[in-house]
Amino acid sequence: MKCNRRRPVRVGTGRGTLVAMLERLPDHPDVAEPEPFAGPDHPMRRLTRAVALGERWTADDAERVSTIFDGLAADWTADHVDDVKAKPVRDAIERGDVPLDGRWLEIGSGTGAGAMVLDGHISTLVATDLSAEMLRHSPAELAPRVQSDSSTLPFPDRSFDAVLLINMLLFPSEVDRVLRLAGTIVWVNTLGDQTPIHLPPEDVLDALPGNWTGRWARAGTGFWLTALRA
Repeated sequence: MKCNRRRPVRVGTGRGTLVAMLERLPDHPDVAEPEPFAGPDHPMRRLTRAVALGERWTADDAERVSTIFDGLAADWTADHVDDVKAKPVRDAIERGDVPLDGRWLEIGSGTGAGAMVLDGHISTLVATDLSAEMLRHSPAELAPRVQSDSSTLPFPDRSFDAVLLINMLLFPSEVDRVLRLAGTIVWVNTLGDQTPIHLPPEDVLDALPGNWTGRWARAGTGFWLTALRA
């Protein structure tokens, strides 16, 4: 069981080099290696990195992605809601120092896997997704559902205490905008580095505007990261 205590991580992009604090917690006792699935050349992996680094997200991108996920929606819940894939979210709630009594937003909420895990643990949740079909198959009783393009979220500045992204594209400026100054970002990849929409923890911190601190751990077949402004 590997554990690196809190340490400075030097990260650099076109914005310059920043020093962020990233703490590695011990792995969850039930951690497991994911089966090989999506390598670095996967199209969604390339798109994830491009969007996080600030490359332009176009109407064609949005149409293409929404069409893909509309077609997956009918079978998505059966395929993606299971105990192993839920463990990173549960572990983040237990060890990630997240605001359970605050107002949460899940971006890329799909058919409600995140809402099902959070149910009974947090005060309020709003679920948003680009795919209308994904939202149609999600449980309306667990959270209000809002269809939106996450590059331009329909919420005022500083609206949420926590923003959850499970296997979701990261639009750094929009996440930063809707999150309260003392708020928390929860980033989860349920298949670790085999997740098609994947960024490692240090790259998430690097992509966000300004300076951030984070803690992360592996759980189930994936990992979670919680991030706070430094």
